[in-house]
Amino acid sequence: MDIRLATLAIIAINALVSIKGFNDSVFFDRYKFQVGPISSGQKDRMFTSGFLHVDVGHLFFNMFTLYFFAPVIIGHLGVLTFLIVYLISLVAGSLLSLLFHKNEPYYSAVGASGAVTGVLYAAILLQPDMRLGIMFIPIPLPAYVLGIGYMLYSIYGMRHQIGNIGHSAHFGGAVGGFLVTLLFAPQVFLRNPLIVLLMAVPILVLFVMERKRSR
Repeated sequence: MDIRLATLAIIAINALVSIKGFNDSVFFDRYKFQVGPISSGQKDRMFTSGFLHVDVGHLFFNMFTLYFFAPVIIGHLGVLTFLIVYLISLVAGSLLSLLFHKNEPYYSAVGASGAVTGVLYAAILLQPDMRLGIMFIPIPLPAYVLGIGYMLYSIYGMRHQIGNIGHSAHFGGAVGGFLVTLLFAPQVFLRNPLIVLLMAVPILVLFVMERKRSR
């Protein structure tokens, strides 16, 4: 399977499941991420919710991001590892969401954001010299700078519940992508140890915050 076909296959699955959800509220409600039903035994929601989206804009943004960053992982590590990064990041996003919202039975979410964020962070680790543009900043910034900033913003968003955004899924997905990439490509640490350590800082920050909160 070539790079483009692998990426398009994931996009097609997301599109088909999401379109089904757009037109079938019973289907959407049954397979979305929701803490209460998951706690009652419907664990499949932690996986299926990653292929549902609330609208076309939500679907397009996630798939647009995936289309540009998936080839970086496939080019470095191959199709199978890309699929592993994607799926582990998806589940990691759901697990962190469940951890942070375990006492909120009506909390619900959908979207491939966790999986896509994991792909983004894996791509940054593999190719940290990438430069990414962002609105209102005229000069493209190094990818790892934006990656670290986004993770810190996600921690802030989780703690303060900013907007109708699944910050915990984004962060969990990023952690999943980070760890799986180091597992399959430990050489990235030897090539760019400082960048890897810098990208680990937000993970340590969240760990310390959660230890304090749980005491």
